Amino acid sequence: MSNDQYYGGQQYDPYANGTGNTNGNANANGQPNQGQQSPDVTQTWEGQTWDTTYQPAVSYEQVRADRAQAQQAAQQGYQPQPQQPQQPYEPYASNQASYESYGTPAAYYTEPQPLQEQAHGHAQAAPAPAYAQAPAPVEPEPVPAPAGEAGGPAWSSPTTSGNTRITDAQRARAEGRSPVIEPGIQPAALTAVLGLLIAAGAALGTYGLLLPLVLLQGLTAAGWFRLNGMWPARQGIALAFAGGLAADAALLATGREHAAAAILGTLGVWVLLCLVLQLRSHAEPDERVYGLMATVASAALTVVATGLLGAEPDAVVVGGIAVAAAVVARALPLPGPVSLLAALLASAGAGIAAGGLTDLGTSGALLGLGAGVCALIGLRVASYDYPSRFVHMTAGVALPLTAAAPAVYLLGRALV
Repeated sequence: MSNDQYYGGQQYDPYANGTGNTNGNANANGQPNQGQQSPDVTQTWEGQTWDTTYQPAVSYEQVRADRAQAQQAAQQGYQPQPQQPQQPYEPYASNQASYESYGTPAAYYTEPQPLQEQAHGHAQAAPAPAYAQAPAPVEPEPVPAPAGEAGGPAWSSPTTSGNTRITDAQRARAEGRSPVIEPGIQPAALTAVLGLLIAAGAALGTYGLLLPLVLLQGLTAAGWFRLNGMWPARQGIALAFAGGLAADAALLATGREHAAAAILGTLGVWVLLCLVLQLRSHAEPDERVYGLMATVASAALTVVATGLLGAEPDAVVVGGIAVAAAVVARALPLPGPVSLLAALLASAGAGIAAGGLTDLGTSGALLGLGAGVCALIGLRVASYDYPSRFVHMTAGVALPLTAAAPAVYLLGRALV
């Protein structure tokens, strides 16, 4: 509201009727000036304004009466009423009612109520209309079960506490199944490839056989320690592998005629060396004995594998091919006795076929059968006591060929 409405449409001037004296409110005669207003006087608005500093004095009985009246009006307003003709809209009445609601004492004061009374009051204040119906609850669609629950164990649910997936060996141990787990087709394929490399190297000569033989000895040393649950065992693996290299060097130095002496001499020296090293160990007595046995066995296997280097080349060719055929036939998905019989027949047949390419002839069947039997024994050892994937890819690959080395050496000496 502007000042022009209260001063006749003219701009208000506090010095219009005065003498311009700003230091007092009286004239020269001591009388107050009628048309003059001191600048120290605060101007007061005379229009309808919101005064937030003013609070009406209301009694407690009046507050309760106003609240009861408001609740009764709310109940009457929400009751279902028959449909009536539409009334014209009155904006002034609604605005006036809204302004009046701000002035009621109940809008400024509230009375604490117990929880039960408040819940009852809310239930009465907002009843549901008769014509409003709650929507029917929608049932969730059934979630299909994972594909692995019907046929077997599936991937576990993701977690934040770590990896909950277990290996085949751990699952078999937890379920109480047989401790024998076959390596499978992949290690069998690697064994076949290594056996064919040995056969090809033997056909080329002594030094052609040396490279695949060294690879076989390294896999044997590492796989045997892991098969016995000793990992990491760098010192033992290095010691066993060094024994195989020493046997190879001794055989190359003495010749194939003295292969047995070179192999047994190296084996005796390495057993003594393993014993001395284990005596210097600070481990517990039981662990010391266990480590000694594992180291001696690993060194013995790597040294025995040198027998392929000292055997007749034709016998090594037949033996390598026979072992390759035996492990592949054993890895086929056949019943146990049928798989065993098929592996033996495959090794004998491969021996006959390889004997036709060499001077052994039909006697290659016997050598192939002997090599196949030893290879199956080595494969069985690599499958024992819940082996891990690492054991399958090391011991499962090397032990069939390593176990067949003595048979190839002895039968080759006898048949050629």
